[in-house]
Amino acid sequence: MPWGKVNSFEANALLASHTLFSKSLSDRSHLQPRVINTDKARCYPWAISDAKDRGILRRRCRHRPVAYLNNILEQDHRAIKKRICAKQHFRRFDCARRTIQGYETIHKIRKGQVRWLGKRNVRAENEFIDRIFGLMG
Repeated sequence: MPWGKVNSFEANALLASHTLFSKSLSDRSHLQPRVINTDKARCYPWAISDAKDRGILRRRCRHRPVAYLNNILEQDHRAIKKRICAKQHFRRFDCARRTIQGYETIHKIRKGQVRWLGKRNVRAENEFIDRIFGLMG
């Protein structure tokens, strides 16, 4: 632990951030990041420097602890978070993955992020959803 005395919440945050970086960065199929943007939580600098020390993360990776950089991402997922809380969480990981994938797909269509779909073209939207989830026979 990087500090002498930490309370249980800080200890859990340190362990969680350490585990997050270990699992996400040790997968060799993903490219190494150049920059990691985080909020200003005290656990991230320690977890990032630990990942660099263990060779999981390259030394030249920058850490930008700026709160406002994550606002756009958080705003984009706000609607999904509300639906998940209303559903009272999930029993299995696979169910959570499929449900969240569905929410995100519908959200992308509503925001106009699927460029080739025409406005209010329900048939094209249904075909897109069928293709995403492998529902076409």
